[in-house]
Amino acid sequence: MTATGARVRPGPLRSGRLPLVLPRRPAPAQPRTAGLVPGPRALAVWYALFTVYAGIVAIVSSASYERIWGNWAVGSYAAAGALAFWWRSHGRDAALLVSLAGALVAPLCWLSVRSAPTPDALVVSRSAVLLLRHGTPYLSPAQLAHLPGHLGYNPYLPAMALFGMPKALGITGLAADPRPWLAATTLILLVLAFRIAGQPNALRCSVLGIATPIVAFPLALAITDPPMLALVCLALALLSGAPRTAWAWIAAIAIGVACAMKYTAWPALPVLAALVAVRDGARAAVRFAVAAAGTTLVLVAAFAPAALGTPGTLFQNTVLYPLALTHAQTPAASPLPGHLLATTGHAGHLAAVGLMLAAGLAVAVSLVVRPPADSRAAAWRLAIGLTALFALSPAARFGYFAYPLGLWGWLALTSGASRAGRESMPDSGPPPGEPAGQAATAAPSDDSAGGWLRRITRPQASLWPRRRGSA
Repeated sequence: MTATGARVRPGPLRSGRLPLVLPRRPAPAQPRTAGLVPGPRALAVWYALFTVYAGIVAIVSSASYERIWGNWAVGSYAAAGALAFWWRSHGRDAALLVSLAGALVAPLCWLSVRSAPTPDALVVSRSAVLLLRHGTPYLSPAQLAHLPGHLGYNPYLPAMALFGMPKALGITGLAADPRPWLAATTLILLVLAFRIAGQPNALRCSVLGIATPIVAFPLALAITDPPMLALVCLALALLSGAPRTAWAWIAAIAIGVACAMKYTAWPALPVLAALVAVRDGARAAVRFAVAAAGTTLVLVAAFAPAALGTPGTLFQNTVLYPLALTHAQTPAASPLPGHLLATTGHAGHLAAVGLMLAAGLAVAVSLVVRPPADSRAAAWRLAIGLTALFALSPAARFGYFAYPLGLWGWLALTSGASRAGRESMPDSGPPPGEPAGQAATAAPSDDSAGGWLRRITRPQASLWPRRRGSA
């Protein structure tokens, strides 16, 4: 062995001849270990916290459907924690399946088939029926004036009616409820997002995420936030690597779809546009914003054609009602700073709205002064901005914080992924016998149509690395 690490072929030296020096064989590439891989004890602690949360919901909640979820989830989280802690070889995978079955699948099916529709399920299903009959998913102000309570209002944007279409088309049973479709959409989008972000454990990370209380609880109740969160994560993943025009277009479409369904996705558009401006330039950012806004407008026109002639109906349902400016008050009234200020009177309500707008303006200024340099910085900026907006909103609920919590979970589960992970997956060098230059010139072909699909469908590694001696 020489001082440079090269190997010397053994054998006697002959006078006047130097030993034959062979180049050192490179070490085999190590498998990528992107993302958080919690150990048994850490995972057991998390499931213990989930158990406490589910127990509190089961005891304290005043809504029967929330208590039903808590009763199902508390046992499954406790069992998952025990499996993760005691069964060292396969306990963590078993814990994922137990938590998914007990915290999401079982209560979702029970509530969909055996219980009355939750308010969110009722609103989504009725919006699709109204769309097919009248060309708009909203009741007019005159109709709302004669309805007691708040269930006549539809605070969602028109494209959300898509999840109510199965029942509107006459399908019966479990498939008629919007909850299975919301859950399936969320899971598929998360798997795509993790795969594109370079996470080799995409399926298991997606199951881990969808089985947590911040996602499983709202999905079991037909609350529509998880698919919006998954679309935002998908857009972040698409913008996480080197500049690629096709990926940026897909990211813009993903955000446009989310913005056509719910206002809570709107803050993601300027944050991601600022990221594109830093990475690809101002013109690319303008194209990104125009593509996202165009997608939103097309979907709004497609899912509410009759509402375009009566914008007051759309404004009253989706703007005035969420801001608690209608005669029927929204049930989103958690004791957050903005709501507490709004309860002091009309002046307090205006002050809460002003503070919320000021928080949004502060985030916008930060995007100009110090725009996010990569997708992780964009996720952090969006999480902080949403936290401030929800805390200062005059009508908000604790469940809205699933967005910043979900984004922080996304950051944790993709923390080990390389910024250029999409370019180097699954290996980091050219095949044996192929010149490096040839590999470099062939790399851009993955940006062609269908290249992104080939990347996200590659075989996955195991989420939990096997211990020596384990089965």
